[in-house]
Amino acid sequence: MLWTRWLVLLLCWWGAATATTTAPSGQYEQPKQGDSRADPHRQRSPPPVEPLDFGFVPAAVYDTHAYYEPGAIGILFHMVHAFLYVVQPNSFPKDLIVKVIQQNMGGIKFEDLRKPDNVVLLLEGAYYELGFLVCATIGVLFVVLVPVLGMCFCVCRCCENCGGEMHQRQRKNADCRRGFFTATLIATTVFIVLGVLVAYAANHNMSSHIKSTRRFINTNIRDLKTFANNTPAQIEYMTAQYTTAKNKVLSELDNIGPLLGGRIHSQLEKEVVPSLDTALRMTGVKVENAIKAMRETKEALENVSSSLQVLQEGTDRLKDSLSTERASLSNTLSDPACTNGAVSPTCNAIRSTLFQLGINADFSKLPDVDYALENVHTVLRTDLSNIIQKGYSSFNDTPRLVKEQTKNIVAGVKGMLDKIGSEINGFAKMFPVEPSLANFTVFLNRGQKNIESYYAQIDQIDFYRWIGCVALLCMVVLILSFNILGLLCGTCGYDKQATPTTRGCMSNTGGNLLMAGVGFSFVFAWVLMAIVTTLFVVGGNVEKVLCEPLASRQLFQIIDTPFLVHPAKKNFLPAMLFQNPNIDLTLGSMYRECHDNNGLYHALQLETMFNINSFLNRTVYNKDLAKVFDSVQVDLQDITLLEQAGRDNLINFANAGIGIIDYEAYLAEVNKGITVVDLLTFATDLEGQADQLPRGALENALKGHASSIRQIHRELVVPMEQAMSTMSQSIKQLQKTSSDLPVKVTNILSAIDASEYLISNNASHVVKQETRNYVKSLVGYFKQYTDWVHHSLTAEVAQCKPISNIVDSMEIVACSFIADSVNTFWFGLGLCSILLLPSIIISIKLAKYYRRMDTEDVFEDSSPYSDTLFRFPRASAPPICADC
Repeated sequence: MLWTRWLVLLLCWWGAATATTTAPSGQYEQPKQGDSRADPHRQRSPPPVEPLDFGFVPAAVYDTHAYYEPGAIGILFHMVHAFLYVVQPNSFPKDLIVKVIQQNMGGIKFEDLRKPDNVVLLLEGAYYELGFLVCATIGVLFVVLVPVLGMCFCVCRCCENCGGEMHQRQRKNADCRRGFFTATLIATTVFIVLGVLVAYAANHNMSSHIKSTRRFINTNIRDLKTFANNTPAQIEYMTAQYTTAKNKVLSELDNIGPLLGGRIHSQLEKEVVPSLDTALRMTGVKVENAIKAMRETKEALENVSSSLQVLQEGTDRLKDSLSTERASLSNTLSDPACTNGAVSPTCNAIRSTLFQLGINADFSKLPDVDYALENVHTVLRTDLSNIIQKGYSSFNDTPRLVKEQTKNIVAGVKGMLDKIGSEINGFAKMFPVEPSLANFTVFLNRGQKNIESYYAQIDQIDFYRWIGCVALLCMVVLILSFNILGLLCGTCGYDKQATPTTRGCMSNTGGNLLMAGVGFSFVFAWVLMAIVTTLFVVGGNVEKVLCEPLASRQLFQIIDTPFLVHPAKKNFLPAMLFQNPNIDLTLGSMYRECHDNNGLYHALQLETMFNINSFLNRTVYNKDLAKVFDSVQVDLQDITLLEQAGRDNLINFANAGIGIIDYEAYLAEVNKGITVVDLLTFATDLEGQADQLPRGALENALKGHASSIRQIHRELVVPMEQAMSTMSQSIKQLQKTSSDLPVKVTNILSAIDASEYLISNNASHVVKQETRNYVKSLVGYFKQYTDWVHHSLTAEVAQCKPISNIVDSMEIVACSFIADSVNTFWFGLGLCSILLLPSIIISIKLAKYYRRMDTEDVFEDSSPYSDTLFRFPRASAPPICADC
């Protein structure tokens, strides 16, 4: 038995050690507050670890259902329990039993009983057993007095006393008394029959359930085999699931670039991207709009340049055309016809407006924009969009940079993880689990065969027990038979007209049968009561002291009392299993864990026997692995957000000369009219004045001049007005762009310089922080495996339900099958034994009314009057009956 105990412990130790070796939990300490150089407001929690699916440990299916429902006979069991509660209402004396065991560990000696402590304990025990003592005393008195009284009764009747005289006195209420005795005897007989049926049902219940005990034995042994066979597979499954966590970590390491680099990029992006966006924004637009703004600036300069050229050339032509037209019109007005008195005022009025045919705006003095236009052309020859995208690409290429710089570290970590897996597999092979379990299975098979070899003897013993109980019941049945036959014969043969000396043979036979029942009652009653008293004392105390405390688990509290078994051993169970009595392991806690079908590792608290942390420090979470992770360094100095060409491009654009253009002069000339007066209005007025003249050559000449003026407006002024409109829009656009362009470009370059400085010089804390978070995520996968292993060891691996099933099965067999049946048997048999006393008295009384008497009362008249007051009975012999 010792080696089997060692086997179970070894099995649990193997499960615990294997699981914990593969369950990394946290050598990597949390970074101290002073370790990070980052601003505490910028600290962020690590990203959540992806949950791993380890599947389910192969579950063992146990066949034993340690539950018993007695059925209809349970009513009788409850009646017996209620009777025992009346006899013994005291609570379970846990403290008393503990004191008795502790004070008498060396054995009980007679002289020790006189010690005061033992006397007190004895009195307390007597008080607890008071109900049983009173009932046992009554039973003993019954056993002693019944045979004595029976002998005295026989002697007394032999002396024709105690109803032995075969003479019956005549009474007026004889019929009433006979009916009362008959009814009472029938009722007593019915109750005795019920007692016999109760006792027989209990006897049969015990026999039938003792045979079903084999099922409990077979299922419990089969469950132990299942426990032994499934545990190695469960342990192997847990060991194999280390690969799940390992593969996940390896996958994370293979993708360290996108993961770690991506996290670093994401964290830096909060400060770098705004700088890049500033660089990519011109006048509040993104990079596409910035390039568009440069092109629009070029177009505006081109428009200004072309418009200025058109205006300057148009001004010269317009000036010549207007001068010519003014001279021609002046010659026309010099015509003699204008000297006429009626025409002269009109001609003078026209002559006074000739000065209006002149140029108002002078574009020849405006400076050209060729210098700025040439500079913008130079800026646009450089692809700023491509340069900016290169800066983005350089920053976004952080994952590749991280992957290249951590290549050797990843290879080293992979090698260490492979080494850890090899150590775990090597540790798993150190223990010969399967051979040990094979020996344990052989032990179970042999034990089962040994138990089965006793089945025949148990059946034989149970058969003899059943026969003995039936024999006891047959004693009662024999008495019942005499009573029932006596009642039948006496009742059927009774004749009211017959005198006591002339009663019939059937009536007389009924009386004799009743007296035979009385005789057998005296013979068997004390024997039955002796058996009832013995079974009552034993079975009742078993129920109250063993079964009830076992059902309420108070019995475990006694066994688990510290220092109960040995004064130097606090807890006997860990002292017996682990040779360490200081472990807080009790039989009650182990039973509860096993009853909940938890793992044996948790039920036996094997975590107190093994230093899991030391093994983890030596294998999974060793200093070498921590040193490798701490050596992760990422250098971001190679990241360039904006190349020098892009910087020069922005500077050249800012210094393109847009800001030095004299926008006020341009706007001043543009806001002027091209001519002094609107030529169309002038031509219209001229035609109106010509219409006021008499018809003739002068009128026609003036109208010809009006038409020429309109043609000048159409051919020269309209194109110049269009050029002025274009110039005005372009000048205003350039003026708006140039107002804050240098400041924006300067701010952009400053922000880019600050971002590059941040990346190259101040990003170390970001790298360290994200590296720690990345390592925590790797450790988190092992932590998941650790938690899963702990949960599996607690609830799924080596589930010890068979152990609690054995205890529950023993409780069912000992208490429900045997103790309850025995107690119900003595309960029914005791009822019969007690009711035999009133049966004896009633049968003796009733037999007088059925038996034929030797003498009877004869009444003689002492006077001539037939008054019954003067009639005196006398004895008379019965007549001779030839039939009898």
